[in-house]
Amino acid sequence: MNGIEEVILAEPRGFCAGVDRAIEIVERAIAKFGAPIYVRHEIVHNTYVVNELKAKGAVFIEDLADVPPGATLVFSAHGVSKAVQAEARARGFEIFDATCPLVTKVHVEVAKLAKEGYEFIMIGHKGHPEVEGTMGQLSSGIHLVEDVADVAQVAPAQTAKLAVVTQTTLSVDDAAEISAAVRARFPSVREPKQQDICYATQNRQDAVKMLSPQVDLVIVVGSPTSSNSNRLRELSQRLGTESYMVDSAAELQPEWFEGKSRIGLTAGASAPEVLVREVIDRIKALGAVSVRKMDGIQETLKFPLPKGLKLDDIPPPGHIS
Repeated sequence: MNGIEEVILAEPRGFCAGVDRAIEIVERAIAKFGAPIYVRHEIVHNTYVVNELKAKGAVFIEDLADVPPGATLVFSAHGVSKAVQAEARARGFEIFDATCPLVTKVHVEVAKLAKEGYEFIMIGHKGHPEVEGTMGQLSSGIHLVEDVADVAQVAPAQTAKLAVVTQTTLSVDDAAEISAAVRARFPSVREPKQQDICYATQNRQDAVKMLSPQVDLVIVVGSPTSSNSNRLRELSQRLGTESYMVDSAAELQPEWFEGKSRIGLTAGASAPEVLVREVIDRIKALGAVSVRKMDGIQETLKFPLPKGLKLDDIPPPGHIS
């Protein structure tokens, strides 16, 4: 017996509006057109969600050459480059775009300012599909920085018209620090009117900031590829609370809980609540006596579905949650 007294649930946690919408697009496309439906890249970065959709008839691919002619294709929530969009159209697929509207907002801003002659500094993680999609909105003039040290190396062709954009799932604090370095080097840089980091990323990080000081250990439910889930674990660790990220309850190690009486639990924006419930059950099996929810923001945002999937004759999908 480890003496675990209670589990405190972060609020909000788990699915955001963009993830809800992306999963619903795939489910509705399967309901309307039948399996298989092809999805470029993991629809969202969560192993459980991807496997559930595979079982329903989704086929996940990275290369459009793997999609047969005339098939239905869904772009993932992370967004895609102009080159991928053009190739998909040229191949004649029926396309549904599940790009999160908050990512699309960044793409629109980049396109608008590029027409006005701006170059861009993008704060983000190299190789992340969202970063590849945003940088791929332009053929040149967009420079990636991953940390403060990178800012000193950036060499834009001109500095009179320079704007900064951000991956939507970054650490709010890291992004602020890198933005400050960009401003220090390029004082006239244009920043977004509203920061690019999405409301859900911000809210989940704020909840962890409230949760961490109240607990002895934080467990984050999320997949290794999920940027926003990784940031939650790092944030808790940085605040001085031991923290682990798990893809499922099976990954929990009993020794993590030894000598810990209060356990904090949260989930990244692509992690379904069913996994949170399984983690709670496992911690209860290790001796937790009670579970309570922290006070927090109630998220009510819902994004509309693309045209062609709103038809009343499609039964509402059985949701993964």
